[in-house]
Amino acid sequence: MRLLFEIDFKDYNPNWKIASRPSARAIIIKDNKVYMIHNKKYDFYEFPGGGIEEDESMKDALIRETKEEAGLIIKVDSIKEFGYVHRANKDIYDNEVTFVQDNYYYLCDVEDIMINQSLSEREKEDGFILELVDFNTVFNVNKNNDHGPVFSPLIIERDTKVLEMAIEFLNK
Repeated sequence: MRLLFEIDFKDYNPNWKIASRPSARAIIIKDNKVYMIHNKKYDFYEFPGGGIEEDESMKDALIRETKEEAGLIIKVDSIKEFGYVHRANKDIYDNEVTFVQDNYYYLCDVEDIMINQSLSEREKEDGFILELVDFNTVFNVNKNNDHGPVFSPLIIERDTKVLEMAIEFLNK
């Protein structure tokens, strides 16, 4: 899969222990709108998806996480690789650990039916709501709103840039 871009603050020591948690994320565009998770607590949009478990493939994680987080069922035959974002920074929980994450993005379509979300406690606390939203709303909210003491501003930057790249790619 092609590298889209890197986010590396170089705020870590190369000799530190590395913690890694790759993720798979769905880019689902329909009628010039995009399905995004709206984090109501911190007021930003991100793509549905999440961590890849040790025993599952990237595509299996994509399907599972999108179903859990968004209540959307991906059409397996529609999944197409888009690219990945590589991230490296000092871990927010341990000052002597480097957090490294590759976020794999896939273009895909979903079934017309939706199921109930199956959210973690943190996702419930953050008020994860699935929205089919126009592109400009995502850009305006993510770039201009006050997100408070957000868990990770990198998520906002990452997914805003990936959406820009996906729109450009689809308009070619």
